[in-house]
Amino acid sequence: MTDFPSSLTVSVQVLRDRLAEDLRILNVHDVSTVTSYFLLATASGIPHIRALTDELDGVCKSSKIKHRRKGGSPESGWMVMDFGDVVVHIMTREHREFYALEQLWSDAKTVDAAEVVPE
Repeated sequence: MTDFPSSLTVSVQVLRDRLAEDLRILNVHDVSTVTSYFLLATASGIPHIRALTDELDGVCKSSKIKHRRKGGSPESGWMVMDFGDVVVHIMTREHREFYALEQLWSDAKTVDAAEVVPE
C-alpha cells in the first residue's frame, strides 16, 4: 500500500462525502515539476462548486492542512486548491469536458480513489 499525502486523502473523502462526481486522481510526479497529484472532480453546478470548496477548506483548516493558494471562483465554473503536493480541480461538467485535463496529462498514471480512501 502506498502512503498518500494527507491533503489527498482528506480531499478525496470530503469530495466523495459531498457527492462530487467522476473523481479522478492523476499521479503527475514523473511528468510534472509542479505537483505530485491532480485530483479532478465534477460538480453539478455553481452552488455545488461553492459547497465543495467551502467544505474542503473547512475540513482542511480543522485538520491543520494548509493550502498554498485557492484560485478561480464558483461562478467561473472552475475552482483550484493548491496544497503543494496535491492540486484539486473542481469543475462543472462543461468545463471538465472542454479543458480535458485527463487527456492533457495522459502520460500521468491514474490512481483509483478507493486505493487512497477505501469505500
